[in-house]
Amino acid sequence: MRIAQVSPLYESVPPRLYGGTERVVSYLTEELVSLGHDVTLYASGDSRTSARLVPISPKGLRLTEGVIDPLAYHILMIERVMQDAHKYDIIHFHIDYIHFPLIRRTETPTITTLHGRLDIPDIFPLYSEFSDLAVVSISNDQRRPLPSVNWVGTVYHGLPVNLFRARYERGSYLAFLGRISPEKRPDLAIEIAIKAGIPLKIAAKVDRVDYQYYLERIKPLLDHPLVEFIGEINEKEKEEFLGNALALIFPIDWPEPFGLVMIEAMACGTPVIARRRGSVPEVMEDGVTGYVFEGLEEALSCIERIDRIDRKRVRQVFEERFTARRMAFDYLKLYHKEINRLRIAA
Repeated sequence: MRIAQVSPLYESVPPRLYGGTERVVSYLTEELVSLGHDVTLYASGDSRTSARLVPISPKGLRLTEGVIDPLAYHILMIERVMQDAHKYDIIHFHIDYIHFPLIRRTETPTITTLHGRLDIPDIFPLYSEFSDLAVVSISNDQRRPLPSVNWVGTVYHGLPVNLFRARYERGSYLAFLGRISPEKRPDLAIEIAIKAGIPLKIAAKVDRVDYQYYLERIKPLLDHPLVEFIGEINEKEKEEFLGNALALIFPIDWPEPFGLVMIEAMACGTPVIARRRGSVPEVMEDGVTGYVFEGLEEALSCIERIDRIDRKRVRQVFEERFTARRMAFDYLKLYHKEINRLRIAA
């Protein structure tokens, strides 16, 4: 099958450091190539892939100095994709909705995976207008704000099965991995760790938009002897960071569409202690891959019981549910479904 993958340009594919969507695009692209498909990737020029790369920006935009208008690069990319559309059996977009007006006017089948939050009133009229376009959710919970759009499937994220080695020894600290932002609640992670009397290591990036929050709310908390702020880490560093942890603490306070870090921890055999928000109850198996909590006291109880979680079983669940191979097969089913639907309609 001739497949185009269209990635955001904010990070390279895969990202050098943080970057959820671009990382998933990389895993999917490489798996599709390994299955024998002819894949073209539209992404930043510093991306690394075994697919055919069509570079749009020289580098990932977030780490490129002097970039003022990232939208300009994305509009250029959409034009390039549309010029090439006749070359593909299907085009798979990962760039939210900015391509919607154009793909409605192309004969090439398309699907769009929505990677972000959808509970934003500003986008409701837009999705109402484009309710005919084929879109994919990354969790069933993500769909709740927009139940009437054309959902053609839910595909959970997956990781290469050999990306991380599992470690089954008991860890010595709680791990927080991701972004420093209000919705990720690093402040609650710190409070939980201090009250539990367990060290907390924080490996997280600070976006410009969240820098003031970091200075005012988080930085003053980092002086506690139980708290260590590591900063942003790359993929190679994650195995040791997550594998040596007692548990990943994921105390989010927003409707998380998926939460890639949860399955990264599971791939390392590390239990997850996650707040009941968004996709968490779908991704987590409470009492099997970790625990789901609501408030502070419940989180502390989860930590007390964490040794009941079998780390080998955590890894086994990852292999059963969250590999890149399974993700690729799920998407291939949707590709064929959409191609056949348009063929019948024609």
